[in-house]
Amino acid sequence: MEVIPAIDILDGKCVRLFQGDYDKETIFSDYPIDIAKRWESYGAQRLHLIDLDGAKNGKPINQSTIVEISQSVDIPIQVGGGIRDFRTVEKYIQDGIDRVIVGTAAVRDPDLISKTIEIFGEESVMVSIDAKDGVVAVDGWIKSSKISVFDLMDDIVDTGLKRFMYTDISRDGTLSEPNYGSIEDILEYSPMKMLAAGGISSIDDLNKLKIIGVEGAIVGRAIYTGDIVLSEVFDTIK
Repeated sequence: MEVIPAIDILDGKCVRLFQGDYDKETIFSDYPIDIAKRWESYGAQRLHLIDLDGAKNGKPINQSTIVEISQSVDIPIQVGGGIRDFRTVEKYIQDGIDRVIVGTAAVRDPDLISKTIEIFGEESVMVSIDAKDGVVAVDGWIKSSKISVFDLMDDIVDTGLKRFMYTDISRDGTLSEPNYGSIEDILEYSPMKMLAAGGISSIDDLNKLKIIGVEGAIVGRAIYTGDIVLSEVFDTIK
Protein backbone atom coordinates (compact mmCIF):
# COMPACT_ATOMS: atom_id res chain seq x y z
CA MET A 1 0.00 0.00 0.00
CA GLU A 2 1.27 3.44 -0.91
CA VAL A 3 1.36 6.01 1.90
CA ILE A 4 1.21 9.54 0.50
CA PRO A 5 1.87 12.69 2.57
CA ALA A 6 -0.55 15.55 1.99
CA ILE A 7 0.41 19.20 1.65
CA ASP A 8 -2.59 21.54 1.65
CA ILE A 9 -1.83 25.08 0.51
CA LEU A 10 -3.86 28.11 1.59
CA ASP A 11 -2.60 31.65 1.07
CA GLY A 12 0.73 30.16 0.06
CA LYS A 13 1.15 28.36 3.39
CA CYS A 14 1.03 24.71 4.42
CA VAL A 15 -2.13 24.26 6.51
CA ARG A 16 -4.59 21.66 7.72
CA LEU A 17 -8.31 22.24 8.02
CA PHE A 18 -10.71 20.60 10.48
CA GLN A 19 -13.48 18.75 8.61
CA GLY A 20 -12.79 20.94 5.58
CA ASP A 21 -13.78 24.13 7.41
CA TYR A 22 -11.81 27.11 6.10
CA ASP A 23 -12.46 28.92 9.37
CA LYS A 24 -10.70 26.15 11.29
CA GLU A 25 -7.21 26.14 9.85
CA THR A 26 -3.91 25.35 11.49
CA ILE A 27 -0.80 26.72 9.82
CA PHE A 28 2.09 24.26 9.99
CA SER A 29 4.59 26.07 7.78
CA ASP A 30 4.99 29.26 5.77
CA TYR A 31 7.16 27.31 3.32
CA PRO A 32 5.42 24.37 1.59
CA ILE A 33 8.54 23.66 -0.47
CA ASP A 34 10.50 22.89 2.69
CA ILE A 35 7.73 20.54 3.82
CA ALA A 36 7.78 18.74 0.47
CA LYS A 37 11.54 18.25 0.69
CA ARG A 38 11.18 16.99 4.26
CA TRP A 39 8.61 14.33 3.36
CA GLU A 40 10.74 13.26 0.40
CA SER A 41 13.80 12.95 2.67
CA TYR A 42 11.77 10.71 5.00
CA GLY A 43 11.11 8.26 2.17
CA ALA A 44 7.86 9.41 0.54
CA GLN A 45 7.47 8.10 -3.00
CA ARG A 46 4.70 10.53 -3.96
CA LEU A 47 3.20 13.78 -2.66
CA HIS A 48 -0.44 14.85 -2.53
CA LEU A 49 -0.83 18.61 -3.03
CA ILE A 50 -4.14 20.46 -2.71
CA ASP A 51 -4.69 24.08 -3.67
CA LEU A 52 -7.32 24.99 -1.07
CA ASP A 53 -7.75 28.49 -2.46
CA GLY A 54 -8.26 26.94 -5.88
CA ALA A 55 -10.83 24.46 -4.59
CA LYS A 56 -12.83 27.30 -3.05
CA ASN A 57 -12.54 29.70 -6.00
CA GLY A 58 -12.92 27.22 -8.84
CA LYS A 59 -9.58 27.96 -10.49
CA PRO A 60 -5.91 27.47 -9.60
CA ILE A 61 -4.59 30.07 -7.17
CA ASN A 62 -1.37 28.48 -5.88
CA GLN A 63 -0.31 26.92 -9.18
CA SER A 64 3.10 28.63 -9.28
CA THR A 65 3.91 27.35 -5.78
CA ILE A 66 2.81 23.84 -6.71
CA VAL A 67 4.92 23.81 -9.87
CA GLU A 68 7.89 25.12 -7.90
CA ILE A 69 7.44 22.27 -5.42
CA SER A 70 7.31 19.73 -8.25
CA GLN A 71 10.58 21.09 -9.59
CA SER A 72 12.20 20.93 -6.15
CA VAL A 73 11.64 17.21 -5.51
CA ASP A 74 12.42 14.05 -7.46
CA ILE A 75 9.20 12.15 -6.73
CA PRO A 76 5.82 12.24 -8.52
CA ILE A 77 3.19 14.72 -7.41
CA GLN A 78 -0.58 14.53 -7.64
CA VAL A 79 -2.47 17.81 -7.49
CA GLY A 80 -6.05 18.83 -6.83
CA GLY A 81 -8.02 21.98 -6.08
CA GLY A 82 -9.70 24.18 -8.67
CA ILE A 83 -9.13 21.84 -11.61
CA ARG A 84 -12.39 22.33 -13.50
CA ASP A 85 -11.43 22.44 -17.20
CA PHE A 86 -9.09 20.79 -19.68
CA ARG A 87 -6.93 23.87 -20.05
CA THR A 88 -5.98 23.64 -16.36
CA VAL A 89 -5.38 19.89 -16.64
CA GLU A 90 -3.13 20.42 -19.66
CA LYS A 91 -1.15 23.20 -18.00
CA TYR A 92 -0.45 21.15 -14.89
CA ILE A 93 0.66 18.11 -16.85
CA GLN A 94 2.83 20.19 -19.15
CA ASP A 95 4.42 21.69 -16.03
CA GLY A 96 5.45 18.22 -14.87
CA ILE A 97 2.62 17.21 -12.55
CA ASP A 98 2.24 13.45 -12.64
CA ARG A 99 -1.46 13.16 -11.82
CA VAL A 100 -4.32 15.66 -11.61
CA ILE A 101 -7.22 15.24 -9.21
CA VAL A 102 -10.72 16.34 -10.14
CA GLY A 103 -13.56 16.57 -7.64
CA THR A 104 -16.23 19.13 -8.47
CA ALA A 105 -15.61 18.59 -12.19
CA ALA A 106 -16.34 14.88 -11.82
CA VAL A 107 -19.87 15.85 -10.78
CA ARG A 108 -20.42 18.65 -13.29
CA ASP A 109 -18.31 17.62 -16.28
CA PRO A 110 -17.40 13.92 -16.32
CA ASP A 111 -16.35 14.29 -19.96
CA LEU A 112 -13.27 16.08 -18.62
CA ILE A 113 -12.13 12.75 -17.16
CA SER A 114 -12.62 10.92 -20.45
CA LYS A 115 -10.76 13.58 -22.41
CA THR A 116 -7.84 13.63 -19.96
CA ILE A 117 -7.51 9.86 -20.15
CA GLU A 118 -7.73 9.92 -23.95
CA ILE A 119 -5.01 12.57 -24.29
CA PHE A 120 -2.69 11.81 -21.36
CA GLY A 121 -3.46 8.22 -20.37
CA GLU A 122 -5.28 6.50 -17.50
CA GLU A 123 -2.53 7.22 -14.95
CA SER A 124 -2.83 10.98 -15.45
CA VAL A 125 -6.09 11.59 -13.56
CA MET A 126 -7.85 10.57 -10.39
CA VAL A 127 -11.28 11.55 -9.09
CA SER A 128 -11.66 12.78 -5.52
CA ILE A 129 -14.96 11.69 -3.99
CA ASP A 130 -15.42 13.82 -0.89
CA ALA A 131 -18.52 12.97 1.07
CA LYS A 132 -20.43 13.75 4.23
CA ASP A 133 -23.18 11.36 5.33
CA GLY A 134 -22.82 9.60 1.98
CA VAL A 135 -23.45 12.72 -0.10
CA VAL A 136 -20.74 14.22 -2.33
CA ALA A 137 -19.54 17.74 -1.54
CA VAL A 138 -18.28 20.20 -4.17
CA ASP A 139 -16.65 23.64 -4.44
CA GLY A 140 -13.99 23.03 -1.82
CA TRP A 141 -16.42 20.98 0.28
CA ILE A 142 -18.52 24.10 0.84
CA LYS A 143 -21.61 22.92 -1.05
CA SER A 144 -23.52 19.67 -1.30
CA SER A 145 -24.02 18.18 -4.75
CA LYS A 146 -27.02 16.21 -3.45
CA ILE A 147 -25.51 13.22 -5.30
CA SER A 148 -24.70 10.06 -3.39
CA VAL A 149 -21.24 8.51 -3.51
CA PHE A 150 -22.59 5.46 -5.31
CA ASP A 151 -24.51 7.50 -7.90
CA LEU A 152 -21.35 9.46 -8.70
CA MET A 153 -19.39 6.24 -9.07
CA ASP A 154 -22.02 4.99 -11.51
CA ASP A 155 -21.63 8.22 -13.48
CA ILE A 156 -17.85 8.01 -13.80
CA VAL A 157 -17.19 4.28 -14.09
CA ASP A 158 -17.49 4.35 -17.91
CA THR A 159 -15.00 7.19 -18.37
CA GLY A 160 -12.05 4.79 -18.26
CA LEU A 161 -11.02 6.01 -14.81
CA LYS A 162 -8.57 3.70 -13.06
CA ARG A 163 -8.62 5.06 -9.50
CA PHE A 164 -10.40 7.43 -7.16
CA MET A 165 -9.78 8.94 -3.76
CA TYR A 166 -12.42 8.75 -1.05
CA THR A 167 -12.56 11.17 1.87
CA ASP A 168 -15.12 11.12 4.65
CA ILE A 169 -15.27 14.86 5.37
CA SER A 170 -16.56 14.35 8.90
CA ARG A 171 -13.33 12.48 9.71
CA ASP A 172 -10.90 14.74 7.88
CA GLY A 173 -8.46 16.52 10.17
CA THR A 174 -10.00 14.97 13.29
CA LEU A 175 -7.41 12.26 14.06
CA SER A 176 -10.35 10.02 14.98
CA GLU A 177 -9.96 7.08 12.59
CA PRO A 178 -11.04 6.36 9.02
CA ASN A 179 -14.62 5.41 8.27
CA TYR A 180 -13.76 1.76 7.70
CA GLY A 181 -17.36 0.71 7.10
CA SER A 182 -17.89 3.15 4.25
CA ILE A 183 -14.50 2.35 2.76
CA GLU A 184 -15.29 -1.38 2.70
CA ASP A 185 -18.75 -0.78 1.22
CA ILE A 186 -17.36 1.42 -1.55
CA LEU A 187 -14.51 -0.95 -2.36
CA GLU A 188 -17.01 -3.79 -2.66
CA TYR A 189 -19.16 -1.69 -4.97
CA SER A 190 -16.45 -0.30 -7.24
CA PRO A 191 -14.13 -2.00 -9.74
CA MET A 192 -11.72 0.95 -9.45
CA LYS A 193 -8.73 1.28 -7.15
CA MET A 194 -9.15 3.47 -4.07
CA LEU A 195 -6.96 5.87 -2.15
CA ALA A 196 -8.41 6.55 1.30
CA ALA A 197 -8.20 9.76 3.34
CA GLY A 198 -9.74 11.30 6.42
CA GLY A 199 -9.16 10.50 10.09
CA ILE A 200 -5.92 8.53 9.69
CA SER A 201 -4.10 8.97 13.01
CA SER A 202 -1.81 5.99 13.56
CA ILE A 203 0.17 3.22 11.95
CA ASP A 204 -2.59 0.88 13.16
CA ASP A 205 -5.04 2.82 10.98
CA LEU A 206 -2.71 2.40 8.01
CA ASN A 207 -2.38 -1.33 8.64
CA LYS A 208 -6.16 -1.71 8.79
CA LEU A 209 -6.54 0.15 5.50
CA LYS A 210 -3.92 -2.10 3.94
CA ILE A 211 -5.83 -5.19 5.09
CA ILE A 212 -9.10 -3.77 3.74
CA GLY A 213 -7.43 -3.44 0.35
CA VAL A 214 -7.01 0.22 -0.52
CA GLU A 215 -4.28 1.03 -3.01
CA GLY A 216 -3.03 4.00 -1.02
CA ALA A 217 -3.60 6.20 2.02
CA ILE A 218 -3.32 9.98 2.18
CA VAL A 219 -1.88 11.08 5.51
CA GLY A 220 -2.35 14.65 6.63
CA ARG A 221 -2.70 16.17 10.08
CA ALA A 222 -1.17 13.17 11.90
CA ILE A 223 2.23 13.63 10.23
CA TYR A 224 2.24 17.31 11.20
CA THR A 225 1.29 16.72 14.83
CA GLY A 226 3.67 13.79 15.24
CA ASP A 227 0.93 11.22 15.86
CA ILE A 228 2.45 9.41 12.88
CA VAL A 229 6.22 9.51 12.40
CA LEU A 230 6.51 9.37 8.64
CA SER A 231 10.02 7.94 8.54
CA GLU A 232 8.79 4.96 10.60
CA VAL A 233 5.81 4.42 8.32
CA PHE A 234 7.91 3.54 5.31
CA ASP A 235 9.82 0.94 7.33
CA THR A 236 6.54 -0.58 8.56
CA ILE A 237 4.00 -0.32 5.74
CA LYS A 238 4.94 -1.98 2.47
